[in-house]
Amino acid sequence: MDADLRCPQCNSEHVYQDGSLWICPECAHEWNPDAAAGAAAVDESAVRDANGNILADGDSVTVIKDLKVKGSSLVIKGGTKVKGIRLTDGANGHNISCKIDGIGAMDLKSEFVRKA
Repeated sequence: MDADLRCPQCNSEHVYQDGSLWICPECAHEWNPDAAAGAAAVDESAVRDANGNILADGDSVTVIKDLKVKGSSLVIKGGTKVKGIRLTDGANGHNISCKIDGIGAMDLKSEFVRKA
């Protein structure tokens, strides 16, 4: 048994192996550590919208709430559709770069959009 293997649900160290699965006797959680490691690596790198859908370059999204544009008096209204987004590693969680009609180029946080 791996010395540092713990239950991902309750963090118990009292786990045992049953075939390809590991089982926690304290919370009855069952998992496959190989599958969980692969899924975690994919999930961490993916940019997700407010509903948990994975976003990709070129997708169209809809803004879900009114957003004030920093440094101006403009407001992006909820329901505004944005076409052709680009995913970036922007500062302060702004991971979407796009152009919005009537406002111009800007960066958005993925938590304020949903996939259209």
